[in-house]
Amino acid sequence: MVKPITDNNILLDFSDFLRDKSERDYVLFWTGIYTGRRISDILPLKVRDVRNKDRIVFKEAKTGKKADIIINPELKKIFKDYCRNKKDYEFLFPNNRCPPKPITRVRVWQILNEMADKFEYSEPLGCHSLRKTFGYWLYKDGKDVMAIKEILNQSDISVTKRYIGIDQECQDNMICKLNFS
Repeated sequence: MVKPITDNNILLDFSDFLRDKSERDYVLFWTGIYTGRRISDILPLKVRDVRNKDRIVFKEAKTGKKADIIINPELKKIFKDYCRNKKDYEFLFPNNRCPPKPITRVRVWQILNEMADKFEYSEPLGCHSLRKTFGYWLYKDGKDVMAIKEILNQSDISVTKRYIGIDQECQDNMICKLNFS
């Protein structure tokens, strides 16, 4: 089972590596982390869906529900630079080998695992790692798990807790850090 990226320094190392390697992959990485959306919802995005926008609106592939996601100010800056010389009809994450199509889930998995291999990152990474990372960092920032459940559009709180890595070790650490003196 893939896990969230829980170390901020690793996040920044991954980001720097991807920025040097491929602007597309760098933007994909931060889109996944800043939106918390499934890869199946991110890959079909076109430039017109994000250029000069405050929100991304789409129908979720898995649930069929409407999603209306605010674009984080940091991600908005990334989109602005990335979209500067692109046409509105272009896919945000184009497959350069067979245009005009977006990259595939398999390619996303490969990108993430090439990155992990480069840094000898031992935790398993996959397409859901970016979404899980989003949820984990919201939780770590003190956001309510019920709110995170709603943002991730999950049906059960136990799924959300497991999804973002609230395991026994995490619970034990929270209890041990409690101090009233």
